[in-house]
Amino acid sequence: MLDRVVDCTNKYIENMPKIERKKYGQFFTSKETARFMAGLYTVPSGKRTVSVLDAGAGSGILSCAFLERLSRIDTIQSIEITCYENDEKILGLLKENLEYCKTHIEKNVTYRILTDNYITSQYLDFNHMIGANPNPDKYDFVIGNPPYMKIPKDAPEATAMPEVCYGAPNMYFLFATMGLFNLKNDGEMVYIIPRSWTSGAYFKHFRQYFLEKGKLKHIHLFGSRKKVFDKEDVLQETIIVKMQKTTVMPDTVTITSSQSNGDFANLKSLTVPYNLVVSGEDYYVYLVTDETEVNVLDKLHKFDSTLPDIGVRMKTGLTVDFRNWDILRNEEEEGAIPLFYAQHIKHGKVQFPIKKEHEYVVTEQKGLMQDNHNYLFVKRFTAKEEPRRLQCGVYLAKNFPQYSRISTQNKINFIDGTFTEMSECLVYGLYVLFNSTLYDAYYRILNGSTQVNSTEINAMPVPDLQSIQDMGRKLMKSKDMSENNCNMILEGYCG
Repeated sequence: MLDRVVDCTNKYIENMPKIERKKYGQFFTSKETARFMAGLYTVPSGKRTVSVLDAGAGSGILSCAFLERLSRIDTIQSIEITCYENDEKILGLLKENLEYCKTHIEKNVTYRILTDNYITSQYLDFNHMIGANPNPDKYDFVIGNPPYMKIPKDAPEATAMPEVCYGAPNMYFLFATMGLFNLKNDGEMVYIIPRSWTSGAYFKHFRQYFLEKGKLKHIHLFGSRKKVFDKEDVLQETIIVKMQKTTVMPDTVTITSSQSNGDFANLKSLTVPYNLVVSGEDYYVYLVTDETEVNVLDKLHKFDSTLPDIGVRMKTGLTVDFRNWDILRNEEEEGAIPLFYAQHIKHGKVQFPIKKEHEYVVTEQKGLMQDNHNYLFVKRFTAKEEPRRLQCGVYLAKNFPQYSRISTQNKINFIDGTFTEMSECLVYGLYVLFNSTLYDAYYRILNGSTQVNSTEINAMPVPDLQSIQDMGRKLMKSKDMSENNCNMILEGYCG
């Protein structure tokens, strides 16, 4: 049954230009992924009638996969499917597919297709406002592959859900929020969405709502970014989540992984304590894949300080070079100050000059200059294939006594003292943390992108100030800046 639905969808994709589908953020679920998602639900034994919601239904692949699953459960007699879809070009195919499934399973199937805007049509209900439906529709199960599309912060969908929006939102997490709202208590929801929501400031309000109103039961990770959607070129870190609408904290969460959408038969599976996966006041979600990564979290979550707690903070470099061509200089001249780039970070130290173009700036703009203090410089961007995500270098003011001010290009981050300049032993101690295998592994678990985000770094657990300074003294005494030596020093404080 599902094979036919997918074949019809593939014909639609071939005849519909991608630019047209992009308007709606359409990426169609593969047959294998749809079956896997439908199989994640726990259907209570003895249940006779089931209600299912598929928002952003597209051609109905997920609805049909769920119908296929439910058709094999003898006790179920009636299935009610509700699909939201407002792309007029695909409505005919959606109806055709649902009708086909209805006539090919031995259950009483009813369906309805709603062409309203899924978010704005429920604005009053979601916000519990005057005029809201006192008994809005609620469903046993919600399934979805929502649109992946950034929208302006003043878009109608964003203003309809102020509780979860911060900055420029993406439609996918608005759909996920509304999906949870549409569930009955203890109902289950399975969504395929990007992993970007699991950390960072932009998604904090969403995580708060999502993980307070519901609880994660299952997370599935894909090893390849390219092999999740059939017929689609999507370079997106995508995950599948199963949520239950409950406030009861589970003991554990199941995390599975596969390389692509074609090898669900070869799953790696891990059962992890829930409070290790969902942790901290920012509700970060740690996507661990094996016991080694669980041990990383175990070790670091024993520390109860953050960088701001110990009086330092990571910030982003000040100068966007391509917006300030007029102040850039290739050679030193009167009034010029150094402009430090990621390329100046070499073997744990900051080397300058290196005969790179635009190594100097001449400016009076205070926002583009910083005091010549001690810093730890950290690259903001690394290539996906590089062995380390955290790459850092010690910057000591005494090595550049001729300058009272310097500048940093915005593709590096720097750690600075909040109130006073960092001592040398503190800078070297921070280097021990950031150059260790443990912290690099931690950051990779936290963030799947190649960007080092200062908000996430400032929320990381770190040892107390005295311990970090002690680590720095040991590193300075050893004169060995290697990753192995940093590992050995840090290990003494992780017991």
